Amino acid sequence: MAEHTVFTLSQVAQHKSKKDCWLVIDGRVLNVTKFLEEHPGGEEVLLESAGKDATKEFKDIGHSKTAQNLLLKYQVGVLQGYTFKKNADVQVASTDEPKKNEMSAFVIKDDRMPKYAALVEFFVPLLVAGSYFSYRYLTTGSSMV
Repeated sequence: MAEHTVFTLSQVAQHKSKKDCWLVIDGRVLNVTKFLEEHPGGEEVLLESAGKDATKEFKDIGHSKTAQNLLLKYQVGVLQGYTFKKNADVQVASTDEPKKNEMSAFVIKDDRMPKYAALVEFFVPLLVAGSYFSYRYLTTGSSMV
């Protein structure tokens, strides 16, 4: 692992504004100022954790691999007294952001229903309801006579 600048939590706590936003995740000191506007959860989420250790919040949300890979991109140093696991950097594949035109979520399968099936779904209940009301009308009408 390359040597990083070592920061104390009190040094990180000095960077908690919108123009200078740092936080700690897994012992990594991150400068997320440029990422505030891009954060999918909104900049408020990051500003709430600014200047603090946000490891618990980061893990509780269940971020994607892409989000975890971005940690290295915004890392400016490490937290004093924190030791990294041996293979912590090996599991991170790429720190590049995904392309804007690339879909990174999931694909919705396009199961188009045939037109006749849509008509059947509409007309069968209508036919059943019509038959029921016709039966009720005819049976109540004949008992009155």
